[in-house]
Amino acid sequence: MSAFNLSNFLSILRIPLAFALVTDFSLYRALAIGLAMITDGLDGYLARRYRMTSQVGAFLDPLTDKFFVFFAIMIFIREGNLELWQAASMLSRDAAIALFGAYLAIKKNLPNFPFQSIWCGKVTTFIQFSILLALTFHLSIPIYAFYALMVLGFLALGELYLIEQRIILNRSKNLHF
Repeated sequence: MSAFNLSNFLSILRIPLAFALVTDFSLYRALAIGLAMITDGLDGYLARRYRMTSQVGAFLDPLTDKFFVFFAIMIFIREGNLELWQAASMLSRDAAIALFGAYLAIKKNLPNFPFQSIWCGKVTTFIQFSILLALTFHLSIPIYAFYALMVLGFLALGELYLIEQRIILNRSKNLHF
């Protein structure tokens, strides 16, 4: 499957959408965040529905999500609308993924681990985008939203570990046949 397809194009769109957040006009920001949310959901759906999945897409989709969210977080920190601990909680899933990647690299298993979405990742992304919308309109965000993101970071680490264990178990079963 070609790396140049509609699904991957939708993922790439999140990069210029992030730069639209530089404006301080709330409507433009909300529109950029809304379009980022739509492209995030639509790219995966189209890839699966029309069999446009690829390793490039599996890597590109989360990468552009992370870029968009990180860029937005930096803007809101710079403006004083987001505290550092809140930003850190919003990035806890990404820190967990980086930690797990280091673990796999040390074990020399990083190339064998499949790129795939995880349940915790999807929930985290939804909460992140929701917080970004709330920040855009200067709404108060309940503290438990940030605590939930921290918990999801730990759960992501556990979910990735379970995926690795399933892969190891499947390999050992295949070796015995």
